Amino acid sequence: MAVPGGRPPPVSDSWGNGGTVGRSRASSERRSGLPGARRYGRPGAAALIGVAALVVSAVPAGATTEATAPPPSPGELIPGQRTATPALVEGLAERAPDAPNAVAAARAHLAEQEDRYRIADPGRDLEAAGTLTTGDGHEIVRLRQEHRGVPVLGGQYVVRMERRDGERVVTGTSGRYFTGLRADTAAPAVDDALAVERAVDAVLTDLRERDFTAYGEDGGESGEDSGEEGGAEAGQPLTGTSNGLVVLPAGTGVLTRHITVRGESPVGGEPVLREVYVDADAGYPVLQYSGIRTFGAPGATSGPDAVPKADGRPTGRVDAAGRLSGRAAAAGSGVRLDGRTVALEVTLDEVRGTHVLRDTSQVDEATGRPVLTTWDARGRQVTDVAGAWPEDLAQFASPTADFGAEATEAGAVDAHWAAGQVFDWFKGRHGRNSLDGRGMSVDSLVGVTNYGEPYVNAFWDGTKMVYGTGDAEYRPLSAGLDVVGHEMTHGVVDHSADLVYAGQSGALNEAIADYFGNAIETDVYGVAMDDPDAGLLGERLCRTKAPAECAVRDLNDGRTTAKSFLGVGFGTDNGGVHLNSTIFSGALWDIREDLGATLADRVVYKALTEYLTPLDGFTQGREAVVAAARALGVQGQDLTAVQRAFNAHGIVANWELALGVDSDPLLERVNTTDSRLGAGGDWWVASQSNESGTEAYSVWAGRTDGSGRLKLMSPNDGRYHVDPATDGRTVVWTAYGSGPVEVLARPIAGGPVRKLWSGRGVGSSIDVEGDTVTFEHHNHGGRRGVTYLSLKDPAAKVSIGGGTYRRASFPSLSDGRVVYQDYRRVRASYAYSTRIIDVATGEDTLLHGSESTTSLGPTAVNGRYAYWLANEVRGDGRTLLRRSALDGSGVVDLSPESGPNSLNVSDVTASEDTVTATARTGDTAIRNESLAKLWQFPGDTGRRARVSCNRGEQLSAAAAAGTRVVWLDSTTGVSDVVTRARPAGSCEAAARSAGATTR
Repeated sequence: MAVPGGRPPPVSDSWGNGGTVGRSRASSERRSGLPGARRYGRPGAAALIGVAALVVSAVPAGATTEATAPPPSPGELIPGQRTATPALVEGLAERAPDAPNAVAAARAHLAEQEDRYRIADPGRDLEAAGTLTTGDGHEIVRLRQEHRGVPVLGGQYVVRMERRDGERVVTGTSGRYFTGLRADTAAPAVDDALAVERAVDAVLTDLRERDFTAYGEDGGESGEDSGEEGGAEAGQPLTGTSNGLVVLPAGTGVLTRHITVRGESPVGGEPVLREVYVDADAGYPVLQYSGIRTFGAPGATSGPDAVPKADGRPTGRVDAAGRLSGRAAAAGSGVRLDGRTVALEVTLDEVRGTHVLRDTSQVDEATGRPVLTTWDARGRQVTDVAGAWPEDLAQFASPTADFGAEATEAGAVDAHWAAGQVFDWFKGRHGRNSLDGRGMSVDSLVGVTNYGEPYVNAFWDGTKMVYGTGDAEYRPLSAGLDVVGHEMTHGVVDHSADLVYAGQSGALNEAIADYFGNAIETDVYGVAMDDPDAGLLGERLCRTKAPAECAVRDLNDGRTTAKSFLGVGFGTDNGGVHLNSTIFSGALWDIREDLGATLADRVVYKALTEYLTPLDGFTQGREAVVAAARALGVQGQDLTAVQRAFNAHGIVANWELALGVDSDPLLERVNTTDSRLGAGGDWWVASQSNESGTEAYSVWAGRTDGSGRLKLMSPNDGRYHVDPATDGRTVVWTAYGSGPVEVLARPIAGGPVRKLWSGRGVGSSIDVEGDTVTFEHHNHGGRRGVTYLSLKDPAAKVSIGGGTYRRASFPSLSDGRVVYQDYRRVRASYAYSTRIIDVATGEDTLLHGSESTTSLGPTAVNGRYAYWLANEVRGDGRTLLRRSALDGSGVVDLSPESGPNSLNVSDVTASEDTVTATARTGDTAIRNESLAKLWQFPGDTGRRARVSCNRGEQLSAAAAAGTRVVWLDSTTGVSDVVTRARPAGSCEAAARSAGATTR
């Protein structure tokens, strides 16, 4: 059993293992007869250096051990991280064994060199993932790892070969093959149905808690029914589809069921396309991230060789001339949004007598593809098209081949013209036949709105490009050639390195999309690399703003890892995929400035298609680019320039160790997700896995001043023990297994673990004080309720809500009182209120009533006041922190929803002396200053102060005694449990020292 984390003192218990948290929760603080009071935190997915840091034991890049280091190689070798298989081997010239094809030759080479690669049976454990054959005869074989017949997330190894004198010669290898996997895949305890249920619940909980919207505008709770019988099941907006078993390569491996959750958010209505991995033995969601690749930080589709039926659904093939049912290629034209007239490749539909934006000029006679088509999605909601193909969608049409103002204003002319430019650039510059390299058709949807409101974004959803309408300032996003190039490059990435779209690998994905998108625009428009605007992305989208003001990102922003890296959870920008992308893309752009466009583009393309693999981060990205440069003959000053570009942006070995903080660590390198912290008296509690992240989570307790030993509170029984809370005497938590979810308890001083409750699901809030425990639970259909019960007699429980006509949520507990949010039907209408219950007497008192359009959020309570969050003005990006006396008098807004200093508060936690809020500041862009930070409001002064000036996201705050707060801090790129005894102040000095590089 390993000691959890990196720095805390030894463990005093002999059960199980440890490793800790990746989320937070709604709060409550209380007096318990112990020194001070305690509170817990609220949600926010685990912040990680990348997906690799979640599913692979995170160690500094380049680190290895003598025991796992492979033997010397004839070429240069870079060891892998926590695997015996090397990450990169260069400089080989080894004849490949005779084989009928490239895949067989690659496998045979790996088997022949087992001492180097440590892959015991390549024929059994490596499935073909694609072979790229270049114009000069090079063959790049990608092999996808399987463990006992089950795919391994991110496990991919690349073998590079070339022809010499008619024989195949291996020149190098790279990638990630995980040699330590031992997970049993034979008999998972959790079936698809339970995995889908848990995945949908996890996404729904994350959406609710991130935005804390408790109630919908129709009088029904968000994501549930509107008060009618049976509405909960009928109105469920999210659905899940199982993609089978997948092994997460953490330590010895975690067997999961991969579930894709689709639909629309019940909170904000935005499209949802989440990839969720549910432990196949315990049913706990251990990883989730969005599958939508957007340009901004924010079903079935057409086939590769299809044309539409009358209803617009693609079907059938085209011939070499682009003809089917009376269709013929034609020359057309249109006016772009910048006023320029351009030629368009269009198709005449002779049956309907219209011309459509369908480019068959690239069609191959043998395959009948690729076809580039632009579709009319005006009037469609973004939720209708993300990850799905809408019914009756039609190609953008015109009575003549000259498309008019309607096509211009919708962005259709720009989308169609730009798709052709990007297609031609990749084919002409790199010999790539479409996004997949094999002639897939390209579909663009234009005119998409957000429920009739402007949608100012664009995205690639894995099969197609989708462009929003723009607004009064921003044109439709297809107006940016760099935007179109960016989104189409995501398709190229998907069909080559397949970089996982989360954390560092996701930022690398974005960086490469930005690089090629901008490279295409500068080449097509003839922009010099030394032009001040050359590095801007999206600068041509605005109607009135100057380019620098309009641009979404700048590849010349000079950002570095040391000064600019923003550690955030997966719930924020998928772990910083946009926030941190220009650190890497800036280095690539510097290389283009130094080496020239043609050579730099070849280097980056070669790195993408021949070296990078799905879980690579910044350091591996550097290694891939440098290796690709060497392979292309770059040497001397040019090779030095490549290395210098990465050095200038801080992309060097062990760069993560240079990030500083002003907080004290309690538990380093959190290895769990979707669990929360608690604190009470002098103790904090957190969930943790083992160091490699392979074990189900256990609950640990430690002292808030960092002294003494950690105590293991939960059994190491294969279940996931999460969301702990404590009053300094007792710890309560939730346990997830293959059966019902349970609420458990154990005294900190020791004793047996007791089951208090079991049911379908437990919500975001659980709390304990003395003999009382309270928690939010979810019934079938997601109906939320609050229960409180006695530790001495758990059967003596009181439940509120959970039905069709009454719901309850966000409980907090202190001094024998439970504060909660209430929603109930009253005389054919609905009443929303914040209420308080005296546990001893059962008296239920109204603290404050709210309008039906108000969203009510987390609560906290101490011996003097009740605190809660509310959102009274929908869509303003602000929320309020409200306080009242325990009898409902003296209602005051500590942080108003409007005004120059208003905040977007998402969580609240209180001690007897102060209240601490997790909040974002209003900003037009996500940057360090606008990430989730902790703000403390001491006493009755009305002042506020930052708890910590750390750069990065601060989540799951839990108030301990006095002004001390414990929280999850993501500054270093991983989630650490940290603390401060008092607020840091305004943080203005820290912001000035970071300067513009923190943006």
